[in-house]
Amino acid sequence: MFGARIGEQGVVSRDIYREAMARVGSAVHVVTTAGPAGRHGFTASAVVGATDDPPTLLVCQNRSSDANPAFKTNGVLCVNTLAAAQEDLSPVFAGMTMCDMAGRFAAAAWDTLATGAPVLRGALVSFDCRIVQVVETGSHSVLFCEVAAIATGEGHEGLIYFGRGYHPVRLKDPG
Repeated sequence: MFGARIGEQGVVSRDIYREAMARVGSAVHVVTTAGPAGRHGFTASAVVGATDDPPTLLVCQNRSSDANPAFKTNGVLCVNTLAAAQEDLSPVFAGMTMCDMAGRFAAAAWDTLATGAPVLRGALVSFDCRIVQVVETGSHSVLFCEVAAIATGEGHEGLIYFGRGYHPVRLKDPG
């Protein structure tokens, strides 16, 4: 196969895997929580719809993240899918700026829905969820999240991360 890269003894290296994943486009999300462990948030591209009955998302979070214990303690989260105009929030919640957690939340306006997790105003869509299961695998926690409420924004231009860069994408006009 042209361009195939096979790891030794069938094991793919971290570098080969990361290079391959750069070819997979993903929506950009700011995932937030609030509760007894406080307000926390992080930027994620590893979010996927798992089932529609009950409506469930999978969210992958690095276990070494300072926010990881807070998400597990709070038991709720909101997946806020960024509109293209909100690109500047991605590095803020990825910890790539000098903002502490309070400063990250000060960078945008927030509401709440059913669970009390922060819902980003202007997000393309927000999925307000209860964490129903956590599976630890490799470097990450996989959070199984039942959707309790959904808020859709007015925007029609989303944001994807592809090839190690941000790219706007436009929703097809209904009609």
